Amino acid sequence: MSKKWSLVAIVAVLAALVVTSCKPQVQTVVVTVPGKTEQIVVTATPVPPTRPNILRLNLGPGDVPTIDPALSTDTSSVQIVDELTVGLTRLDEVTLEIKPGMAESWEISPDGTVYTFKIMQGVPWVRWNGQEVEQVLDENGNTRMVTAHDFEYGIKRTCNPETASDYAYVLAFALKGCGELNSADLSALSDEEKQALFDGVGAKALDDYTLQVTFNEPAAYNLNIIGMWVAHAQPKWIIEEKGDRWTEPGFNQSYGPYALKEWVHDSYLVLVKNPFWPGTPNVPQASIDEIKFTMLDASPAFAEYEAGNLDVAGVPLPDIDRVKADPVLSKELTIAPMACTYYYGFNTKKPPVDNVHLRRALSLAIDRQGLIDNVLKGGQQPAQWFCRPGMAGCPTPEKYPDLGVKYDPEKAKAELKAYMDEMGYTDVSQIPEIILMFNTSEGHRKIAEAISAMWKETLGIQVTVTNQEWKVYLKTIRTADAPHIWRLGWCMDYPDANNWTREVFAKGGSANPAEGGGINWENPVFEELVVKAAREMDPVKRMDLYAQAEQILVWEDAAMAPIYWYTRVTCTKPYVNRTFSQHGHEMLEKWSLQP
Repeated sequence: MSKKWSLVAIVAVLAALVVTSCKPQVQTVVVTVPGKTEQIVVTATPVPPTRPNILRLNLGPGDVPTIDPALSTDTSSVQIVDELTVGLTRLDEVTLEIKPGMAESWEISPDGTVYTFKIMQGVPWVRWNGQEVEQVLDENGNTRMVTAHDFEYGIKRTCNPETASDYAYVLAFALKGCGELNSADLSALSDEEKQALFDGVGAKALDDYTLQVTFNEPAAYNLNIIGMWVAHAQPKWIIEEKGDRWTEPGFNQSYGPYALKEWVHDSYLVLVKNPFWPGTPNVPQASIDEIKFTMLDASPAFAEYEAGNLDVAGVPLPDIDRVKADPVLSKELTIAPMACTYYYGFNTKKPPVDNVHLRRALSLAIDRQGLIDNVLKGGQQPAQWFCRPGMAGCPTPEKYPDLGVKYDPEKAKAELKAYMDEMGYTDVSQIPEIILMFNTSEGHRKIAEAISAMWKETLGIQVTVTNQEWKVYLKTIRTADAPHIWRLGWCMDYPDANNWTREVFAKGGSANPAEGGGINWENPVFEELVVKAAREMDPVKRMDLYAQAEQILVWEDAAMAPIYWYTRVTCTKPYVNRTFSQHGHEMLEKWSLQP
C-alpha cells in the first residue's frame, strides 16, 4: 500500500509540472520504485493562467489637475470624476441619449423650466481606508447616504464665486440665480444679502430624496446640463473639514462605481471597485476590480502597450503607418469619429494678433487637409468652423459648404498685406514676435511645428513655439496675459451646439473667461445670436442662427482657428471588452476583462 500511495503522489506532482500551456500535453514519465520500474503516460489539460482583473490605461503627460467636481475642466479630471460620482442624469457615451443617473425619475413643469427629480435611495458615501472601501459614517455612527441635499450643496458650491470654478459658466448660463451668485462680490455684501443670493439659486432639496431645479429657459439640453459633473453631489462635511486636501486618497469621499485608492501625483492614479454602488441599467456595478491610470506621453505609453504593460493606448503620430501595416496591431486598431474639435485660439487683445487681418491670414494659411494627410494620418476632417457636425443645431458641410474658413494661401497673403498696410510695415520682419503655446505633448508639438512651418512658407512669418505642463498650461491660457496663440481640443459635454458655440466662446464661456484670458473677445451680435439660438425651437432656424454665429467667430472676427474634427486612433488588447465613447470620457464601469 505504501508503494502504491507513493506512486500516486509522484504521478500527481509530475502531472502538475507538465501543465505549461493551454493545449493538452502528453508526456511519458518513468517512475522507479523499489524493485520495479513503470512507465506512466500522463495527459494533462492545463488551466490557463489567470490575468489580474486590473485595467491599465494612460491619461497622457502631466498630472491630473483635480478630481474636485466643481473645479474639473479637462478630460483627464472629468474621466476620474465620472467614475467616482454619478449625476442626476447620465449621457450614454455610445448613443448620446440622455438617461437616468442618480435620478430615478423626473417631472417637468408646463412651462418647461422647473424639473423635480426623485433621487435613488440607499447609495452610501464611501472612502478607501487604506485596506478596503468602507462606508462613510456621520457623527452619530450612521451611514451617510447620498441625498438631495448633497446635490443642492454641490450645485451651489459650483456657483459660489469663492469656489473659483472655471466651469461654473455652464450652470450660470442655464440655472436660475447661478449667474447672479457667480458674478457677485460676496465680500461687499451683508450676511443677509449673501444668503439671499444662495437661496436664489434654482436648486432646492424638497426632502432627502427630492430635488427641484429651476432653469432660465425651457431647453431640450437642460437634462444634459444638470447631469454634468459640476452638478454632481458633493460631500460638504469632508470639504469643510479638509479644504483642498479632500480630494486626496484616504480623505476623498465618493459614491460612484469606483473609489479613489492611490494618487501618486505626476506618476499614476488608481481607482478601486466600489462594492457599495448598487448598479443601475445605465451605470452598472463595475466588473473590473481596479483601474490604474499612468501619465505618459504618447510614444512611451505605446511602447508600454506593445510590451504588454498597458491594455489601451493611443497611437503616436509617427507610428500610425507602422501600426496600420502590422498584422497584429492593425487588428487591435480602431479609427472612428469623435465629437471633438482641435483648434487654436487667439488672444485678440494681445498685439500683434489683436488685428483681425493678421488672425485671418494665419487661419487661412493652415493647410488642414495637408496636416491630416502628412502628420495626423487618422482620417480626421478639416474643420471649417468650431461645432462638430452631427450635434443638434450644428451646421453641416452639406448645407453650408462655404461657411467658415478654408485653406487659401492667396487670400492669406492678401489679409497679411491688409494688416501690414494698416500698421505701416514694409517687411514681415517688422511684425512683433508671435508665440504659439501648447500643452506638453509630442503630438501637439508635431502639429505646432507643422503649422508654424506653413505660416513660414506661406506668409514668411516665423512663430515661436513653446509649451507648458498640462496643469500649469490650463491656468496660463485663462489669464489676461495668455499667449498670442494657444491650442485646445473641445469634446462635447452634451450633443448640442449650445455646448459648443455658446458655452465655449460667448463671454464668460470656457475659452473666453469673463475676467479676461482665452480668446479675450466679445461681439454683441455673436452674443445675441447664440442666446436666440438657444431659445429657438425650429431646428432649421436654429441651425442657421448658429451658422451666422460661427461665421463671426471664425471669419469676420477670426477669434479662433478651427483645425480639424477628431477621430479616435486607439489600440486595444483583444481581451478587453469595451465601449467606444463619442465624447472623450469613457464609462469604464461598462468594461470587462477576459480571464
